[in-house]
Amino acid sequence: SLSRRQAAGLLALVAATPLMIAIRSATAQAIRLAIKGYDPVAYFTDGKPMLGVPEIEEYEWGGLRYRFSRAEHRELFKAEPDRYAPQFVNFCAMALSNGELVEADPENWLISDGKLYIFGKPVGPGLFRKDLANNIAKANRNRTLLSNR
Repeated sequence: SLSRRQAAGLLALVAATPLMIAIRSATAQAIRLAIKGYDPVAYFTDGKPMLGVPEIEEYEWGGLRYRFSRAEHRELFKAEPDRYAPQFVNFCAMALSNGELVEADPENWLISDGKLYIFGKPVGPGLFRKDLANNIAKANRNRTLLSNR
């Protein structure tokens, strides 16, 4: 049986648990979700966009929370985040090459030279590909716009 002190300590722990969960949850919510919750590794392994599962989320990198469709994808990402993360975070690569910041739709994407690019509109990948090297160079020159977001 528990002593009074053990019982009081257990009661305090049980009472504090919802608060600890709420604090952890609020902290996770304060960190923005990367690519609208899509699994960045799936583009490479499955060849298509796949929504991540919130239970397999909680990997934070570059100030963003990433979600994954499978735990193996999270482990691959942890090992090489630069390899799998989209080149311009949550923003359209084509718009950035034109000096604009437009939130990307993860359903519009392109992998070129092992790098993932996402776009705001379905026409983005085709436009970007037309002058790929120049568009990549221009988007990289405009990367400073991302630091304001």
